Amino acid sequence: MKQLNLDIEAAGANRVTELHELDEFRFLAFENTRLYKEIMKRLHDKNIVEQNFNPGDMVLLYNSRLRLFPGKLKSRWSGPFRVIEVFPSGSIEIALEKDSHTFRVNRQRLKPYVGMDEPKEVSVIHLTEPQRSSEP
Repeated sequence: MKQLNLDIEAAGANRVTELHELDEFRFLAFENTRLYKEIMKRLHDKNIVEQNFNPGDMVLLYNSRLRLFPGKLKSRWSGPFRVIEVFPSGSIEIALEKDSHTFRVNRQRLKPYVGMDEPKEVSVIHLTEPQRSSEP
């Protein structure tokens, strides 16, 4: 130690100072990650739309098992179903219109059905060729 001109007291004080700086650096890193997570949560939660279903509403059910038989144009939504009861736990009891069999599903697997109750009338437009005059 004497050959390297190191003072044991100064080296100890220097080491303690470095440890305090390391703790401060770690604290600032944790604080920055906390702020970043808060900002990202705010951005994510801004896009979440709360869906409230009431008994009697028409809904579509997401079919997660469609992966087994993939179809390019096959819809993953089945239904429409009628909401029978809404539970405080987040589950919803639904049933088909024609069937009396009911079952419970998670609220996240449903979306509102905005289909038409009555079919719309489609008017047909007949295109005719313009009349040509017979004069040369």
